[in-house]
Amino acid sequence: MPPLTWKARTRIIGEICSALAFIHSHKPYPIVHGDLNLGNILLDANFVSKLGGLGICYFLREPDITITSLQSHPTETHKGTLYYMDQGEFKSAAELMLWSDVNSFGIIILRLLTGRSQQGIGEIVEEAMEKGNLHSIIDASAGEWPFVQANQMAHLGLRCVTLGSGRQPDLAGQVWEEVKQLMKAACLTTGPSRFASSTEDASPPSYFICPIFQEVMSDPHMAADGFTYEAEAIRGWLDGASTSPMTNLRLAHRKLTPNRALRSAILEWQQKQHGR
Repeated sequence: MPPLTWKARTRIIGEICSALAFIHSHKPYPIVHGDLNLGNILLDANFVSKLGGLGICYFLREPDITITSLQSHPTETHKGTLYYMDQGEFKSAAELMLWSDVNSFGIIILRLLTGRSQQGIGEIVEEAMEKGNLHSIIDASAGEWPFVQANQMAHLGLRCVTLGSGRQPDLAGQVWEEVKQLMKAACLTTGPSRFASSTEDASPPSYFICPIFQEVMSDPHMAADGFTYEAEAIRGWLDGASTSPMTNLRLAHRKLTPNRALRSAILEWQQKQHGR
């Protein structure tokens, strides 16, 4: 089977996030998967993912269970892999196990993004991003992963694996909203990639391409981060996020300014293409 494309990997990440958010939101007690890894993600003939391994899931009915009792009876209460964590950061087994799923989800994101093994994956991605070399560790077999999507995916994965107890992102809230935007962008992407290099005369200048939709813009608007996006794309992004798609930093405001100069340049370029 050929390697999964970046679009398929984005969809898998979204489907797993949805499944985890569902079981974590179970009432009256949350359900923790407890052993989330790539081996428990099953794909059907259409590459739709299914979350397996739920035979060992755990109902968090006893929030006062201590970490000591969890360690003493691992086969009775939990069969997942918890032993590599810093358990001193957690106040209860319930807290530890919820964080386990978030952490494991982050590792899955980074592995699908880079194609690398689990060992030290967080440190590898973090170092690459600090040096501005994220493109050097992206799995090339997935195709030309657009810069914005890859960058956002890396940030999201790192947040899941680096934030500890009480600070880990909520999969059913903030994380799911970000993943939905990434899935939407992946479905709408038809144009050239920021990672792609083209020598064709008909190829549009890179600044004509919306960083989110990866298509030539028809209604470019500038956001507070100084970058210009297709109006529909950035409005959709701001519906679920308050950070910049390019920098991941919080935006000073949500106001959008039409970039009329760029729109005129795009229209002029399009007219020349039609006249050829």
